Amino acid sequence: MRLYYTDHFELPLPEGHRFPMSKYRLLRQRVAQDDRHSSDTLLVPPAANDEELMLCHDRDYIGRVKNGDLSIAEIRRIGFPWSPKMNERSRRSTGATIAAARAALADGVSANLAGGTHHAFAAAGEGYCVFNDAAVAIRVMQHEGLVRQACVIDLDVHQGNGTASILSGDSSAITFSMHGEKNFPLRKVASDIDIPLADGTGDTAYLAMLADGLQRLDEMIRQAGGCDLAIYLAGADPYSGDRLGRMSLTKTGLGKRDETVIRWCRERGIALAIAMAGGYAPLVDDIVDIHATTLRLASQACVRQAF
Repeated sequence: MRLYYTDHFELPLPEGHRFPMSKYRLLRQRVAQDDRHSSDTLLVPPAANDEELMLCHDRDYIGRVKNGDLSIAEIRRIGFPWSPKMNERSRRSTGATIAAARAALADGVSANLAGGTHHAFAAAGEGYCVFNDAAVAIRVMQHEGLVRQACVIDLDVHQGNGTASILSGDSSAITFSMHGEKNFPLRKVASDIDIPLADGTGDTAYLAMLADGLQRLDEMIRQAGGCDLAIYLAGADPYSGDRLGRMSLTKTGLGKRDETVIRWCRERGIALAIAMAGGYAPLVDDIVDIHATTLRLASQACVRQAF
């Protein structure tokens, strides 16, 4: 399985910033050291270029990010201080999901060891998200004629408002979001399928609602005439120990969640590109454990060549 990483394109953050940037480096190191990933290949992706970003984002916004012309309000909404490295890292992370989507179409499954920036809108960033990697990757694949129909399966604990906004009204890109009802963002943007969850939802209820949601997605895909590519946002933040999640899922439950999505794609012959999305546990090793399990399960599916 081809895995794409960008952690060496550092985004400098002030001391005490609550975003756990180190999780990306630690995840890549975990994968590199784990014998269970001996058949996987770690690769550095190209950065997303202006033409690719403009398939989803406004030209002026892209220019403001590149040139450091974002307003104080725009920077505050994103949550990261601007620097040339912020622009580079955001493009690389988006490029990693583009590369993972292309690899998934060839191999069945691939992953970006970062990504999942689902709060980015066409003309604004939000919630640690600058460019919307999932939406851009789908549009690039469609633009290149590699994909006709795609879907986003967003299981980050926060609703994918930016993705829903960018892909709204387009039956060739179905959006599915399962998230905390009362969690960020305060104002949700309707996805094609939204499953709001109460605070404290645990493994059993979560997995039952996921199964129901995937049945609904099945019906939408049948009506659309099939699906070529799924981009799965495998957030670690539904974990019970997450600072921002407010869910009660165990690591075992999150692993079963991943197995469910991977099996769903495999049984339907849908190429699967995975992005890590959110994770804010005080112990960064917990975040890394959850993401590493997602990658291990995906790698096992790829080795079986079941896609």
